[in-house]
Amino acid sequence: MDLTGQLLIAMPGMGDPRFDHSVVLICAHSDEGAMGLIVNKPTEEIVLRDMLEQLSIDTCPATPQIGVHFGGPVETGRGFVLHSLDYVSSLNTLRVDAEFGLTATLDVLEELAQGKGPQKVLLALGYAGWGPGQLESEIAQNGWLTCPADGDLIFGADDAAKWEAALQSIGVDSLLLSADAGRA
Repeated sequence: MDLTGQLLIAMPGMGDPRFDHSVVLICAHSDEGAMGLIVNKPTEEIVLRDMLEQLSIDTCPATPQIGVHFGGPVETGRGFVLHSLDYVSSLNTLRVDAEFGLTATLDVLEELAQGKGPQKVLLALGYAGWGPGQLESEIAQNGWLTCPADGDLIFGADDAAKWEAALQSIGVDSLLLSADAGRA
């Protein structure tokens, strides 16, 4: 089962506080493992302009005010830009699915600094990664629910509301979730 382009919704009681109430877009999934970005955990202190300044990339008045998200616990110093497919880097954009692209090269930041680049953007530092079979095992152990990704949810919804909105998209009421897994 290929989960590329799907959302993972963290179940209560997952046990890893870094993923508590997380919504993760799976950007790549194969027999070798999976990689995704947490899309609902903004950092409190970092915004795009700060990143551009640290990277010595000049900004202009059209540079958007965009917050930066905690994308996951792996390589937290590495930046990723999840974006709409109206932009494709000339260097390297991973096409996640028909709606999302992922670019981790400086050219997309340079474009954003000039008020250009993709129309819809989510910036993240770090990513979530799983080894071969690990994600499938966590899903089987009731750690995650899955649902189709939705650009409006990822790019438009308030970060604090994304977990609940993802659950509602598959008809699940968060008040009825249990941290205990069961088998019938």
